[in-house]
Amino acid sequence: MSEAIRSHAPRFLILRGGAIGDFIATLPVLQALRAQWPEACIDIWGYPHIAELAVASGLAQSVVSLDRAEMARFFVPEPSFTDAQVAAIRSFDLVFNYLHDPVGQVRSNLLLAGAKQVLSGSPIIKRGHAIPFLLEPLQALAIYETDLVPSLDFPETLRAPGRERLRSRGLRGKPVAVHPGSGSSAKNWPVERYVEIARRLREGGREVVAILGEADAAEAAALARELPELPVLQGLSLVELAATLAECGAFLGNDSGITHLAAAVGLPVVALFGPSDADTWAPRGRGGVQVLRAPEGELERLAVSAVRDALGIP
Repeated sequence: MSEAIRSHAPRFLILRGGAIGDFIATLPVLQALRAQWPEACIDIWGYPHIAELAVASGLAQSVVSLDRAEMARFFVPEPSFTDAQVAAIRSFDLVFNYLHDPVGQVRSNLLLAGAKQVLSGSPIIKRGHAIPFLLEPLQALAIYETDLVPSLDFPETLRAPGRERLRSRGLRGKPVAVHPGSGSSAKNWPVERYVEIARRLREGGREVVAILGEADAAEAAALARELPELPVLQGLSLVELAATLAECGAFLGNDSGITHLAAAVGLPVVALFGPSDADTWAPRGRGGVQVLRAPEGELERLAVSAVRDALGIP
């Protein structure tokens, strides 16, 4: 099979759901395929607001949403496929299924629709770190990469607007980006400690920009109250945020998808872990990642001094 694939520019389909961090941990799969077959066409069935990161960085050609009604046919017994679905599936040389598929229903339906071959990888990490685990299905193609880290590189057409976003907020250098949220209060270092770190960074002459998402209302209110002059990035698409982060100098954040994103664009990252399993889900990136683990998984017990040391704050 692998010889046939190597004989032409192959077409690959990647099925991947999950959250931001889940998708970013799967980027090395795309990177390995792209390195082996530079002319390959790689399409993704996933969540466009996340998977467009791969398209913007040149790792994939297109994204189709898993939320489209017709996608339900791949999850049920005895499905009836449209002619367009059959034609689409048959156009791929190989399908990688990273959807939760405990009884193999999705895999069976892909084959029923005419898939030439399906390689399945569980999205539930069963051993070790997520990245090498997700790379394991590629061994069927004689690709034995285990040390790849997620890497997103954007063209100047995206990076230039990222720089302008920083400049428009009064930032002239490469600021330290801080993201005090995560979508889960249990995974958040207390926001008042982020305020203290931001103050100390600025007192030391370093620029700081805060990243805030829809789930970070409490953190946004605290920052607005304590540091009303602090520049903020908010309301951006993931591609816009990633391209802007790529123009920053370092990153501090909790166990969140945005922390994975910062590592993937190459920033030096300080990641604060509480109850989550850092052995499985710690971000990886070419800029280096320092993981600070809270005592007994309780982030309230993670000292400001430890974070200061990691960021090089006197």
